[in-house]
Amino acid sequence: MIKPLYMLADSQLLFWKDGNRLFLERIREQMDSPDPKAAYIGASNGDKHEFYSLFQAAMEGIRLHSCRLIPSQPTREDMDFLAAADLVLLAGGDVERGWRTFEQNGIKELIPQKRYDGTVLVGVSAGAVQLGLGALQEGALQESATMKKIPLFQFAPFYVGAHEEESEWWNLRALVNLAGDRGRGIGIPAGGGMILSPDGSLESIRKALVEFYREGEKMKENLLLSEAGHLSL
Repeated sequence: MIKPLYMLADSQLLFWKDGNRLFLERIREQMDSPDPKAAYIGASNGDKHEFYSLFQAAMEGIRLHSCRLIPSQPTREDMDFLAAADLVLLAGGDVERGWRTFEQNGIKELIPQKRYDGTVLVGVSAGAVQLGLGALQEGALQESATMKKIPLFQFAPFYVGAHEEESEWWNLRALVNLAGDRGRGIGIPAGGGMILSPDGSLESIRKALVEFYREGEKMKENLLLSEAGHLSL
C-alpha cells in the first residue's frame, strides 16, 4: 500500500506540464479514492495563506476540490481531515521550525501512520527535506565538531537538499560528512523534483539530481539523470 514519495525543490512542479500533461496528474493517479481529500501542512512557513492558495490552485488543476490547510495549532476537525486525507503536502519554509511544530501538535506521530496506510506524501522545499533522514540544527557552525543534526521522518534513506546549488550544496555536504562512510545525500536543483518508489528506484523530474557520498575521507559527487539512479531502501 505504500505509495511513491514526491520531493520537490519548490512549487514550480505543481504547475509544470510535461508536454501537454500536468506533472501532478502522475500524483493524482496514485490516489485510490474517486473523491480524494488533500491536506496542506503549513507549519514550516507559519501557515501563510498565500502559499496555501497556490496549493489550492494546483489541486484544482487535477480536479481535487476537497482541500484543507492544517494549521500549526490544529483543531480536532483539522486532525480528523488530516487522518482521512489521500494526499498530504508538507510545505516549504524553515525545516526546523516545521519539525518542532510537528513534535508539539501530534503530526510527527500521525504522518508515519499515513505513510504506511497508503497516503500520497509530497514535500516541497523544506517539506522535501523533512521526508529525508535529517537536517542541520539551526545556527550550526561550519566547524563539523560543533554541528548537530535533527532526525526527521526518514522515509527516504538519505539526506535531502533543496535548491542549494548556489551555495554548492553546503548543508547537504555537511550532513553527509557528519554521517561518515554510510552517509548519502541527494540534492534537488531549483525547479526540479524526484520520486522515490517503494522498491527503492529514484527518478529525477525536470532537472538532474546531485548525489553526494563519502568514500573514505573523500566526498564523491554524481549526477543522477531521469530514471538513472537506484537506491536500496
